[in-house]
Amino acid sequence: MNTPTNPVTITAAAYKGFESVVIESAQIRLETVPEIGGKLVSLIYKPAGKEWLLDSGLRLVRKPEYGTSFGEWDMSGWDECFPTINSCHWDEDGTAEISDHGEIWPLPWDCRISAGSIVSSVRNPRFPFRFTRAVSCPSAERVRFDYKVDNLGERPMPFLWVPHPQFAITEPTRVVIPQSMKEMLCVYGGHSLNTGEFYPWDQLSLIAPEVTGDGKKLYYPDKAEQGCSGLYGEHSGDFLCLRVPPDKVPYLGVWVDEGMFNDRVTCALEPGIGYYDSLDTAISNGTAGLIPPHSFFSWHMELTLGNGMDNLTKLYK
Repeated sequence: MNTPTNPVTITAAAYKGFESVVIESAQIRLETVPEIGGKLVSLIYKPAGKEWLLDSGLRLVRKPEYGTSFGEWDMSGWDECFPTINSCHWDEDGTAEISDHGEIWPLPWDCRISAGSIVSSVRNPRFPFRFTRAVSCPSAERVRFDYKVDNLGERPMPFLWVPHPQFAITEPTRVVIPQSMKEMLCVYGGHSLNTGEFYPWDQLSLIAPEVTGDGKKLYYPDKAEQGCSGLYGEHSGDFLCLRVPPDKVPYLGVWVDEGMFNDRVTCALEPGIGYYDSLDTAISNGTAGLIPPHSFFSWHMELTLGNGMDNLTKLYK
């Protein structure tokens, strides 16, 4: 919301050869490239000069080819995974394959400015849906994402969604989740954990910035009572917090890459609709979202940046 106490600007810019759009408040600067799947390429906490998103490093930022694997490209920033994360089959007869990390991250999105928001949308060339995301700054320390998916087809549409923000881990960083989430299920163990086993979260919540070549993915194995997840820098005190309505976005995954796929350490907090990672898995276990024909589903997420554990803790109450 653009008010005298919360001035917000939206401007055209350029990012590594692509046209970009920047939304900026007194405390946050967020940049997106519509042509590359609406990718968010920069998220800066201005009081500290802290860049939260991993850049492409030595990899070129290129326009991805539709239908290719996510790991073939720049592996940076924040992408939207819809209607799956892992490649799988969508339709009932098992003939239509959904791409790795979903169907929208490699496509160019339409973008317009409306009522102080960056509104981006994309229609898929193979499946009958339209995905829309509006980004706004309702307060100086907060970004709001409003999502809507329209089912343009004649059949009910199952789906899975998670954001895939590759947050840069540049100092010892704590993943902060509600205290009620005491155990997490490992769904990808990498070199050090066992897939399918439960682990006490307090043993895994601290991420070091050193590259080890390992990686892991964990999920809270039930619906979350609180829709909060965050990162806290142990040295700087800088934090971010994602908040979602748990009645609409009930699941939470945490991906940590210590150099297994990326060249630096990164963590993705992934509040989600559907459990877990593959749409066919979510359909079989009854957790996938479902949109009736010619209808829509909408949800939102808020991102808060700040400093100090006390201020982060207040967001979980």
